[in-house]
Amino acid sequence: MVLRKTLYSLCAVIVLLGMTGCGASAETAEAFVDTVKVDDSASDETERPEGWTEETHGDEVDPNFDVVFPQDKVNRLDLTISAENWDAMLADMTELYGEFGQGGGMGGGRPGGLPGNAPQGDRGEPLEAERQDGAQPMPPANRPLNNGQPGMGGNISDGVENPIWVTATVAFEENTWENVGIRFKGNSSLKSAWSSGNYKLPFKLDFDQFEDDYPEIDDQRFYGFKQLSLASNFNDDSYLREKVTADIFRAFGVPSAQTAFYEVYVDYGEGPVYFGLYTMVEMVEDTVISEQFTSDAGNLYKPDGSGATFAAGSFTEASFDKETNQDEDDYSDILAVLDALHADTRLGDPSTWRSGLETVFDVDTFLRWLAVNTVVQNWDTYGLMSHNYFLYTDPETDQVTWIPWDNNHALSGTGMREALSLGLDEVTDQWPLIRYLMDDPVYRAQYDAYVGAVVETVFVPEEMAQTYQAYHELIGESALAETEEATMLRSAADFENSVHSLIQQVNGRYEAVQDYLNR
Repeated sequence: MVLRKTLYSLCAVIVLLGMTGCGASAETAEAFVDTVKVDDSASDETERPEGWTEETHGDEVDPNFDVVFPQDKVNRLDLTISAENWDAMLADMTELYGEFGQGGGMGGGRPGGLPGNAPQGDRGEPLEAERQDGAQPMPPANRPLNNGQPGMGGNISDGVENPIWVTATVAFEENTWENVGIRFKGNSSLKSAWSSGNYKLPFKLDFDQFEDDYPEIDDQRFYGFKQLSLASNFNDDSYLREKVTADIFRAFGVPSAQTAFYEVYVDYGEGPVYFGLYTMVEMVEDTVISEQFTSDAGNLYKPDGSGATFAAGSFTEASFDKETNQDEDDYSDILAVLDALHADTRLGDPSTWRSGLETVFDVDTFLRWLAVNTVVQNWDTYGLMSHNYFLYTDPETDQVTWIPWDNNHALSGTGMREALSLGLDEVTDQWPLIRYLMDDPVYRAQYDAYVGAVVETVFVPEEMAQTYQAYHELIGESALAETEEATMLRSAADFENSVHSLIQQVNGRYEAVQDYLNR
């Protein structure tokens, strides 16, 4: 709105100068400016949608984490997408990834049709019922894909545009939000679900994406949030990894998104259909940087690709996608980190090298992240894959800070790759942020101290067992109500057994840490 007013004013000045320069009277020119001002005033008086309140829809309130990210309940979110928009979304996905269900795996619905033909408001036949009487579990919809180069991220959508935005109505509790932007999102989670014929597709919401088309929703928010992500819990039979790992990072002093559980229903012209249990994830570019840093005015990057390894000579602007300040073609903060990391003083004068690196890079936060990430085990991020993290240049410190992202493969030692060892000896200088820091005795000692602290403070076996069990019970009914047409579960039994696997893993990691520190 401020930008709009500025443009009106600028246009008025230009016209005023042009009119007076062409011989028009000053009174005529001033009358035109008054007309512009009247029009601007009228635009401020655009009637808001019914039910709009500043608390629920406005942008002048602080984000309400208690409402949007509750820790002790499963929220329900209803998304209404017109049949025309739904068909457009599916047609766009077909153009990007091929025909729905072409990869086999989970069957069920058809593009544009109602998955499972469930009646309006019904969840359909739940997994729990379908698994009785010795029925065979469905084929896995979440088998891993790796179309990228080894160590370069394996990004399924490399070279593929993001899916299209369309408008939707969002309903939550007693309130509705009109003309909200919605699109499919994700890489392997999206590609695998689509190719397998699985309707549990991840979504991204932007509450004022279409404000230019619908002025009445200018600066619309969802309890203070502009954007939100609905993660489908891809490749996670527990549905807990995304949430629990993000909480562990934050508890250990690493900036990380807030998360919560949501039942999601989608009505695309045939009544509300249960698409399953999702994890709502706070968007880094929206509120993570505004709420966990002193200012959100700095550069935010979402690195991906060869440059995201920070290897010598690998930098490209394309590898550091800007999420803020996109009009400024300035990557000096990233280049400063690269210069400091690869400085000749690293071997000749380590003290000077550390000082130079710490001036431009938040080394402490990175070591905290590295310790947590290695202890809990996560193979789908830096050190093995060159993606799934953000970098934010904090204006308060001028340091580039590490922010983890996309944790659905954490809390597991295997996947497409083996997770890194605690000693990190296998990491090469292809990943210099790890290798160079671990080769430095000061940083190695700091990392080791953090590794020990992780299992004594935020990843304590007894406490994690209680956390896992509590969340499992919280989401159990919602998870088992998913249908074959829209689920990431291979079977109800896999979901039920997932807590035992998680508890075994945390116990094993505690013992592994003790062995590592006592070596």
